[in-house]
Amino acid sequence: MKSTAQLTELRAKDIPALQTELDSLLKAHFNLRMQKGTQQLQNTSQLGHTKRAIARVRTLIQEKKAKG
Repeated sequence: MKSTAQLTELRAKDIPALQTELDSLLKAHFNLRMQKGTQQLQNTSQLGHTKRAIARVRTLIQEKKAKG
């Protein structure tokens, strides 16, 4: 249910807004990786969530580019 709401919210955005979202997700994923490397990350499942969110946004960008 939660991911469906996120997906409809992302589909409403245009390509530049999705690009901004992708940049922030990539920065967040980098920070999580650094925390994991220094043994500071408490919830390691966050890495998987951000990876999936990045893939979701990249897929939507490709769909919108293919549409026109």
